[in-house]
Amino acid sequence: MSDDVDQDALAAEWEAAAAGGQPDFDSIGMDDGSGDALASEWEAMVGDNDGMSGPQGPQGPERILNQDEIDSLLGFSISDDDANERSGIRAIINSALVSYERLPMLEIVFDRLVRLMTTSLRNFTSDNVEVSLDNISSIRFGDYLNSIPLPAILAVFRAEQLDNYGLLTVDSNLIYSIVDVLLGGRRGTSAMRIEGRPYTTIERSLVQRMIEVVLGDAKQAFAPLKEVDFSLDRVETNPRFAAIARPANAAILVKLRIDMEDRGGRIELLLPYATLEPIRKMLLQQFMGEKFGRDNIWESHLATELWSTKMQVNAVIDELKRPLGEVMSLKVGDTLMLDNGPDGEIELRCGSVKLTTGRMGRIGHNVAIRLDAPLQPSARNAVLGMVSS
Repeated sequence: MSDDVDQDALAAEWEAAAAGGQPDFDSIGMDDGSGDALASEWEAMVGDNDGMSGPQGPQGPERILNQDEIDSLLGFSISDDDANERSGIRAIINSALVSYERLPMLEIVFDRLVRLMTTSLRNFTSDNVEVSLDNISSIRFGDYLNSIPLPAILAVFRAEQLDNYGLLTVDSNLIYSIVDVLLGGRRGTSAMRIEGRPYTTIERSLVQRMIEVVLGDAKQAFAPLKEVDFSLDRVETNPRFAAIARPANAAILVKLRIDMEDRGGRIELLLPYATLEPIRKMLLQQFMGEKFGRDNIWESHLATELWSTKMQVNAVIDELKRPLGEVMSLKVGDTLMLDNGPDGEIELRCGSVKLTTGRMGRIGHNVAIRLDAPLQPSARNAVLGMVSS
């Protein structure tokens, strides 16, 4: 192949492109090998742009992403599954999830649950038990079911007043530790874990008793917000039979760590957002302390001031409606005739709110009103609203 043929072929191609037409490769010296020269020239140009070898050298391999780069792009990380900050495509997918930080009262409720569980599990196992809160995160229900390490025991419980369900998962390490502690296992030795067999009836019964203790503590933890009874519905070992929500539904996942000296494990509490929806307004509150925001000093001061508040009460004998022209023409000495008699009912009003009715009389030199009926509930609430405002 000569350089003249290559230059002629390239010139013909550029002329065709400038004229707005397609170059005719059949007419650009295809018979004398100029087509192969043009193809080689284009390959060399592409190779130079990709940082590969020159036209005369072999073409280098394309760059392929390694597994770490793929995980970073997708937002998955095996080494940091519990990280709150995610990036990549996974962050875009999970952007519809509501973060638990928007429900700040949840953290206070679960801190209270940790303290209650520490005391109750010590009494339950007669051993030194430490309960710690590992993490609170938002997750999709289907993703959580797929991430449960088996074997495990899954307890489906019902929140009676909230009219929905929740899920409590006990991992295998805690199951064998509880069985070992309750059946008198020696301290200082880790619980023996037997793989490849289902849990026995004794193991399930002992773990079920522990789950009932945890649900009782959860009831006390939610008591300052709302009285909620958590009742155990069933115990499963297969996640497929523990479906309490749709796979795409969002849920709150609470991971609790239970340590009994050299033994222990993890409990995971899953509450779908549909379960927490009835008390969502309460969970949006932001305050600290065991009293959950109640200030007894302010309440007593407000009650004292309300009882000592002075209000003006008007006794309305009768009301007349007259044309504006007649009212404007009234003079000193004119008399207005009322339809109410001496023994007629008189209305007591506070502003524009009707309180009750009574009869007019006299005590000494003072005009008095004797009430005929108690205050109406609607009037009482209206007056209290006017005084507090």
